[in-house]
Amino acid sequence: MDSLFSNLKIAVPEQIYVKDPESSDLGKRIVEHSILLINDIGFDSFTFKKLGTLIGSNESSIYRYFESKHKLLLYLSSWYWAWIEYQLVLETHSLEPSNKLKVAIEIVTRSIKEDSKFSHINEVILNKIMVNENSKSFLTKEVDQENKDGYFIVYKRIIHRLRDMIIILKPNYKFPSSLASTILEASLHQHFLKDHFVSITDCNDGLSPTDFIQNLVHNTLKD
Repeated sequence: MDSLFSNLKIAVPEQIYVKDPESSDLGKRIVEHSILLINDIGFDSFTFKKLGTLIGSNESSIYRYFESKHKLLLYLSSWYWAWIEYQLVLETHSLEPSNKLKVAIEIVTRSIKEDSKFSHINEVILNKIMVNENSKSFLTKEVDQENKDGYFIVYKRIIHRLRDMIIILKPNYKFPSSLASTILEASLHQHFLKDHFVSITDCNDGLSPTDFIQNLVHNTLKD
């Protein structure tokens, strides 16, 4: 199975980057070390100058791949959701509708393990960035135009997949898109609360965000 996916490439919308970072060793190093640096100092303190110092490259060389740190965050977010979508399709394609949504929720909400197929990206650390920083990729004045330009297409595609599973399971349910988007956003939020605001969540080492969301969806859709 590993050999089957050895040449797998996670597809990110081309308009997000100037040059595909997957096309060169430098590009991969930019992605790899940006994840480590953002996790270390936070996105607000992150700059291309600091990244250039870390990787031993000129700041200008990073601009050949991304026109801004916002576009880099959009790239990381899109890569993450495309990676989640790849797992979602792979692990649910042969399941019956009664089990498909439950497994899909598990995939999009579970704690992340590192994927050896992508050696330059630490998915565990990238997940931490998603929990802590993902909202900064779309809480901007430019969000409507960026949405029109297709920057969030992968994220929305996962929500549409979940929506379709909900419709198949419960055709008369009035809010399938709202519930699907809640599954994704609630997962990130509950992981954040679990790490930082333990007094306002019931999630802990024995009760995961996945447990909460499975319970929420089950009770919402049950007869």
